Amino acid sequence: MRYQRVRLAGLGYTLPEEATTTAALEEQLAPAYQRLRLPAGRLELMTGIRERRFFPPGTRPGQVSVQSGRRALAAAGIDPGLIGALIHGSVCRDFLEPATACGVHHALGLPPHCAVFDVSNACLGILTGMTLAANMIELGQIRAGLVVGTECGRTLVERTIARFNDDHALTRRTVKPLIASLTIGSASAAVVLCDEELAPRAPRLLGGAVRAHTTHNDLCQSDGLDTFMQTDSEQLLAEGVAAGRATFGEFLQSVDWRREEIDRTVCHQVGVAHRKLLFEQLELDTALDDSTFEFLGNTGAAALPVTMALAAEAGRFEAGQRVAMLGIGSGINCQMLGVEWGEQVRVGGNAD
Repeated sequence: MRYQRVRLAGLGYTLPEEATTTAALEEQLAPAYQRLRLPAGRLELMTGIRERRFFPPGTRPGQVSVQSGRRALAAAGIDPGLIGALIHGSVCRDFLEPATACGVHHALGLPPHCAVFDVSNACLGILTGMTLAANMIELGQIRAGLVVGTECGRTLVERTIARFNDDHALTRRTVKPLIASLTIGSASAAVVLCDEELAPRAPRLLGGAVRAHTTHNDLCQSDGLDTFMQTDSEQLLAEGVAAGRATFGEFLQSVDWRREEIDRTVCHQVGVAHRKLLFEQLELDTALDDSTFEFLGNTGAAALPVTMALAAEAGRFEAGQRVAMLGIGSGINCQMLGVEWGEQVRVGGNAD
């Protein structure tokens, strides 16, 4: 997978105002912790997540995606009339049908000749959407595309806390598949991709690699936010990193990089153990990495692009640097993209 004409013209993000610390969350779990004899502080110690954020109750993903999409379009400085594809790529969506992208398209006032659809690929949804939009740009089918997604994790976390406290049949063993749900947060991200003629100084999307290890599709499953997410965290960690290691060599070959030529990295945000093991296996220095799991938790498909947006806004990337986007999602799927950073990078967001 290799691109010649695709530029990353603008990034947008929306973060919730409400923050919930892990310590406060564990206070809510006090009845279960006492019954199961679990020590306070355990969750933050295991994950490195000190807080996560939530949108107000009843918030629909599409509502927030409109905000992030509008911010990304303004940052890119591209006429919305040139957007030829709108892809909504988060796990969370407004309805089973129609596509959440439909409401976002209408609210943003994008043109009727725009392709509008949702992509579902767990925590890789927005990256997958970026690949689809990039393919369309490279083929000359569209001049620009908007990829956006919003994860609303409040309901999942609140229902998980209630089950911990109310289900007295849970044991220290049977509670394990529910632990990962307590790491979930909320966030929204948007990416504008375009033909190089529209943004010649913007970061260049070089290409990348994908790999599917679907033998392990049962390690993290959920029927929706109104049910529970079941995760074999230890096995998912091991198999996810193995998939990442297998993809990394193909990624380097695709973008024609050597490991030591990577200047910065942005990964899917799970927790401290995941990042440590992944970087050990890929033989990369964590000093190259930017992370947000410490204060946002795991924000699903929004995690990697919102981390990139915050890092770009903070001036962490310099023109000419090689930035590796290292995505791993349940399924197990892996997607890695390479970006050659540009001189002109714009970000629109609402960080405190």
